Amino acid sequence: MVIRETHPLPDTGQWLLLALNEKLPQPLVNLLRARIIGLHHFLMLFMMLAFSVLFDSVEAPGLGLSARYMFTMAIGRLLRAVTFASTILPSARPWCAASRFSVPLHPHRWAQKYYVPYSSDFNSIRQVINLDMPYAGGGEYVEEHRPDWGPMSFLIDFLRPTASEESSWFGLLKKAGGGCNDLMYSGHVLVAALTAMAWTEAYGGFSSVAIWLLVLHSVQREVRERHHYSVDCIAAIYVGILLWKMTGFLWPPKNRERTKRLLRLEKIQSRLMQAAKDSDMAQVQRLLEEVELHSHESPRKRPAWVMWIFPSVTILTALTIVLLAFTWTSDG
Repeated sequence: MVIRETHPLPDTGQWLLLALNEKLPQPLVNLLRARIIGLHHFLMLFMMLAFSVLFDSVEAPGLGLSARYMFTMAIGRLLRAVTFASTILPSARPWCAASRFSVPLHPHRWAQKYYVPYSSDFNSIRQVINLDMPYAGGGEYVEEHRPDWGPMSFLIDFLRPTASEESSWFGLLKKAGGGCNDLMYSGHVLVAALTAMAWTEAYGGFSSVAIWLLVLHSVQREVRERHHYSVDCIAAIYVGILLWKMTGFLWPPKNRERTKRLLRLEKIQSRLMQAAKDSDMAQVQRLLEEVELHSHESPRKRPAWVMWIFPSVTILTALTIVLLAFTWTSDG
């Protein structure tokens, strides 16, 4: 749209990093600038985590962990698309559109009617607020190039192809990538945060601290290299954490019954120790049988197929969508 003349938003995170570059020792600055870890590394870390079930490093089932990761990622991506489509934010790299795309010089017809007349004049903005209706005409503009894309012609309003560019909608869509306006929130940081949350739940300890440090390093690089604003990365972290916590009830921990049994043992610990001191083995046996009886009578216990059906369907659906996407777009 009309983003080529728009300046990047002021970002205090970028200012802070530039200030630290002046204050910190050069070796530390070089470490912060280094491309230590990227998106594919976090995905590989998760694959290592999922398959570590085979080596008894993580509680089974690994399928449940993988399904939870994919399901949470799908929700996060959907929320991200809704978020960045709702408001157009200028890119932190203002040269992006001019270097990547052959965009028409005139604004999009939606921008002509609803944005351009009210973007710079304070009185116009106040008047459109009072009227709550568009009142200024956009004028006459050159008709845009509209190739015949069949059922996919609705993409013309979003991709805005020119006569000199790629004629295939799929080729132009691949070239567009994530576009050039800022996409709120960061998809890379979302993947990193979900990987760190999965690792923390499975392992914990110092290895999880190391993963989170890599996430923070990746965040500051996203801001430093101006792929995203600071708010995009911060929002991606807390969205990833909250989504992982929210989807936990679908895949409860494998050792939940063991935890409940330990809690019951703690409740009868004093009575159990007293019976042992009195050498009352009958009382000890009764107390242990009571714990075992409560475990078998747990009303929340579900059939095994219920615990497997949802993650299985999730993964099969994801694989089916991927295969269909490759099949239907194989000709470009």
